[in-house]
Amino acid sequence: MKIAILGAGAFGSALGEILSDNGHQISYYDPLILSNTLKEVLDAAQYIVLAIPSRAIVDVLPSLPTDVPIVVATKGLLGNKIFKRFHDVMVISGPGFASDIKNHQTTYFTITDQRLAELFDANYIHFDYTTDMKGVLMCGALKNVYAMAAGWRGVVIDSITGAQFAKEALSEMADILRINHANPDTVKLHCGLDDLKVTCKLPSRNFEFGTIIRDNPSYTNSKTVEGIEVIKRIRANEIKLPEKIPILSELLARSREWV
Repeated sequence: MKIAILGAGAFGSALGEILSDNGHQISYYDPLILSNTLKEVLDAAQYIVLAIPSRAIVDVLPSLPTDVPIVVATKGLLGNKIFKRFHDVMVISGPGFASDIKNHQTTYFTITDQRLAELFDANYIHFDYTTDMKGVLMCGALKNVYAMAAGWRGVVIDSITGAQFAKEALSEMADILRINHANPDTVKLHCGLDDLKVTCKLPSRNFEFGTIIRDNPSYTNSKTVEGIEVIKRIRANEIKLPEKIPILSELLARSREWV
């Protein structure tokens, strides 16, 4: 099967290795890394995997065919409205870094379509499943913001205080999902709690950025930090927010110095 992967960075290439190991023909599109045109990569593709930064998705979507299944692996989107014109969209999201996948370390994903369990089948990968696509996408975005908050607060996630932070952050995430008509229980899946714990420590870029801005609010970042884009989207009122979300409210107030 021919599969087009948009995004040839660390995560996109790690997903590509799984698919290649499973016998699929992989083509990558990434204007920052490769010279293949988007048209060449999409030609005859039977699946399209989105592994590009969330800020770039809006620019790419108009060029994608609407009748080819879309696999969303990008974290940073606060819902699935942008995919409404596509006929077949599914999400894969969860904890674990690209290096873990490439080293065949145990990795967990939440999927919204059982076809993904077959596509990404490997003895070191485990799945849980939900039909709550909006909730999975929101978890993948919000956990980045809470990881920044953890870095800013100096949270050690593998500690008693870190466990309390995770509990409070997860409660806020559940309330945000609920008010936006997603399933609050989705935060209990791999895409929620497990991904939050992994992201609230190094080498997470979001956590690292939080630790830096604590002492240097004017720091200029050159890496992709999805949490920054999520904050911008929250401020643009892409989602509703509950009244009582102390951690996120504090970060939104503090972030005016660096966003």
